[in-house]
Amino acid sequence: MADPTTPMDTPTAAEVASIASPINLVLLALLILLAYMRLRPAPPVTLPKGPPPTVFRTFTPPELKPFNGENNMPVYLAVRGRVFDVTPGRNFYGPGGPYENFAGRDASRGLASGSFDEDMLTKNLEGPLDNLDGLGPEEMDALMGWEERFSEKYLVVGKLVAVGSEGTG
Repeated sequence: MADPTTPMDTPTAAEVASIASPINLVLLALLILLAYMRLRPAPPVTLPKGPPPTVFRTFTPPELKPFNGENNMPVYLAVRGRVFDVTPGRNFYGPGGPYENFAGRDASRGLASGSFDEDMLTKNLEGPLDNLDGLGPEEMDALMGWEERFSEKYLVVGKLVAVGSEGTG
């Protein structure tokens, strides 16, 4: 028989110490820390500020000229009467870029012929728009390709009309 002075269901000292051991306390703290890190609220997402709204408007060649990227102005160019905001491509169309001659101008003839020279641009801004006479079928196809590329990549912000015809159309 058992000794009546020691109760049978009293746990031994080794059993009591195993639950509250230092390693168990460290693991419990680590579990609580991981649960907190996983369940804590995320900081609110802030979206970047969008560009200011652009109003579709009618431009004449002299009105389009200042939009050449200088003095912190946006960069616009016209292709077949449509004015595109090419400011996102400022490295190409703005000051110092390979296509800078087209900024603020009607670039149709130069793009069609593949020439980026100043002589491809209309000299008289007060005169009629370039009707693209003298361009061959290959040049017109090239121009259509440029226009399609601009339409896919940039916003149309207006149309180009000759001086004196702003009120019509």
